[in-house]
Amino acid sequence: MSHRNARSNLCWSARAAAVVVLLAALVTGASAQELIEGRNYARLKNPQPVESGKNIEVIEFFSYGCPHCGDLEPSIQSWLKSKPADVQFRRVPVMFQQRWENLARVFYTLEAMGEENKLSPEVFSAVNAKGIQLWNEKDFFDWAASKGLDRKKVEEIFKSFAVAGKVNRAKQQAQVYNIQSTPTIVVDGKFITGSDRIAGGHAGMPAAIDALVAKARAERPKS
Repeated sequence: MSHRNARSNLCWSARAAAVVVLLAALVTGASAQELIEGRNYARLKNPQPVESGKNIEVIEFFSYGCPHCGDLEPSIQSWLKSKPADVQFRRVPVMFQQRWENLARVFYTLEAMGEENKLSPEVFSAVNAKGIQLWNEKDFFDWAASKGLDRKKVEEIFKSFAVAGKVNRAKQQAQVYNIQSTPTIVVDGKFITGSDRIAGGHAGMPAAIDALVAKARAERPKS
C-alpha cells in the first residue's frame, strides 16, 4: 500500500470516528430533551417546597447499602463536576432496612465532619464491593480511623442528638415524597425519576437531570 493510500485511509477512519462520536452526542442530547412524562419521569401531584431558595434543588434519595446507588455514584460525581451554577444538590438517605438506619448515621457523620463528598464513593465501595459491614458501629469507627479521621470525634458525632434528628427528618422526607426505591432523583420538589426510567440507565442520568432542571427552570416564576 502506498503512503498516500495509507494517509487517505487514516483520514477516512478519523472522519468516521468523528461522525460516530457526533451521532452518539446527538442521540444522547435528543433523548435528554425528549423525556416523556409518565414514562421517563413523573410530576408529583403535591409539589414540595425546596430548601434551595432561588436555586433549583436536586435530591438523590439513596442508601450506601443499595448496590444500584453505588453503580450510579460515578455518574453523579461526573454530573456534579459540571452542575449548573443555579442548581443545589443534596442527598437524603433512605432506610428500607434496619441496617440502613446506621448507614444513614454514617452519611450524616461524614457530612458533619466535611468528609462526605470525599469519602462517599469509598463508603459505597467498602459496603458493596468489599463487604465491610459499616452498619456495625465498631466497623465504621475502625474504618473511619483508617481514613485518617479522629475515631473519638466520629463516635461522638455518630451518636449525637444532631445526627439522630437528621435521621428522623430523612425518614419524614422519604415518606412525604413516597420513595419506593433507590436511587430516586427528585428535581425542584416536583419531578421524580430513576435510572430504570431513563434510556441508558445510570449513564443516562446526568443528561436526564439536566433536562428536568431545564424544565423546572422554565416553570419557575420569572423574577
